[in-house]
Amino acid sequence: MNKQLKFLSRTVFAMFIVLFFSVTMIQFVSADELRNNPLNQRTIKNGYKVERGSIIIDGDPIAFSTPTNDSFKYLRSYDPGTMYAPVTGHYSRQQGMTGLEAAMNKELSGNADAQFFTRIQNTLNGVKPQGSSVDTTINPKAQRAAYEAMQEFSFEGAVVALEPGTGNILALVSTPTYDPNLLSSNDDSEIIANYDALNADELQPLVNRAIAGDLYAPGSVYKLVTAAAAIESGAAKPSTEFSNPASLTLPQSSHVMRNSDQQTCGSGAKASLETAIIYSCNIPFAEMAMDMDKDEVPKMARAFGFDQELAIPTEVTPSVAPAPLDQAQVALSSIGQLDVRTTPLQVAMVSAAIANGGKLMKPELVDRVIAPDLRVEHETKPEEMSQPISPETAKAITGMMEKGVSDSTGFAHLSAIDGVRVAGKTGTAQNGIDTNGNDLPYTLWYTGFAPVDDPKVAVAVVIANGGGASFDYQGGSYELPTAVGKRVMEAVLNG
Repeated sequence: MNKQLKFLSRTVFAMFIVLFFSVTMIQFVSADELRNNPLNQRTIKNGYKVERGSIIIDGDPIAFSTPTNDSFKYLRSYDPGTMYAPVTGHYSRQQGMTGLEAAMNKELSGNADAQFFTRIQNTLNGVKPQGSSVDTTINPKAQRAAYEAMQEFSFEGAVVALEPGTGNILALVSTPTYDPNLLSSNDDSEIIANYDALNADELQPLVNRAIAGDLYAPGSVYKLVTAAAAIESGAAKPSTEFSNPASLTLPQSSHVMRNSDQQTCGSGAKASLETAIIYSCNIPFAEMAMDMDKDEVPKMARAFGFDQELAIPTEVTPSVAPAPLDQAQVALSSIGQLDVRTTPLQVAMVSAAIANGGKLMKPELVDRVIAPDLRVEHETKPEEMSQPISPETAKAITGMMEKGVSDSTGFAHLSAIDGVRVAGKTGTAQNGIDTNGNDLPYTLWYTGFAPVDDPKVAVAVVIANGGGASFDYQGGSYELPTAVGKRVMEAVLNG
């Protein structure tokens, strides 16, 4: 009998130990993860009982909580919603959280570690719980310039602008966009209907193309990475010359590479690296890359941030630069084709690092977290992410990019700003052929920075399905995205 009692006692004790361990894991170890899970509807519902903090741009709230007369007490509002949706994301009882609403949820809901003592004090004093506000790095003039330019031309794509010396994100635009207010109603059926409509839209407005989505082939803007790898490794310098045919059959392949204008790169028998940058020629870059170690360019891409996990604090989809398997793949990937894929943020990071003397600063969307009593709970400091290239290499690439703008025949010349030294690079990425053998619409790019002598802004613009045969080859890569990039840079420089 005693033996059975001992066994039963030990079994019950073991069960208590397991229960204690499970409760500890759930309530303490995994509490934050469970609380911040977008599928946790209890967190969302409890959040409506708290006056959630605002998301602020230049002192003005663009996402804020307004009191209601229903059981939820508050309603999340966005103004202007569509322009800042890629920044704020949405906060919805039925569809979870995205953007800064998700990434900074603990701070906005008043549950961050820094707010622990404030929560206790408010409880003791009978003060209603309130979340902290998040002050962003966005420049409202740059954001508006990017948004209006993309809307004006009905572009599908994205714009990112960075401050090279700090990594601060000055503009983050994705089009087509959506109104977060559509997902913020206290009417569940209305939220579900609105979400289903947005999700069913073939243009996918809920996707933040600036930092996520299916990514884009970078085309010729990737030549900045290839040039950086060549110069940094000693394989070339701006004056290095390459043979200059009008076409190049790739090794062990039937694929024929041509320059964008189907001509030679300039009129000479040879073309320099600088000339290839100015006129965005493919063949000299392919020749240069095939003379280098096949892993040299992907290694440089990784140094610039490709294939790296990144949060701004919103999570960013990593750009990819796979190692080529043979010389034909080396040639194609060197000009931003084949399997190379990127976000506009990553392209802006490349330009920003070049502008910043080769030093890449970590991109950041949050400047400060401000408590309800206006105390600064947290302030983000600039953080160096890597130094992919030397100051000398950065200076060499900058010089070539600047000539691409200052030369009236350069492909980036339309980004020239009176009285300002601008460095720029265009890109056109082919996207394959359709079932009838015709070219699919091209992806168009522009990236650059200004002023060259004291960089304040680096920008990347992508326009999906913006060129090619279906557009009668009108509005080449040196026109449409360049016009947007110029407007954004001017908005920053004009204050």
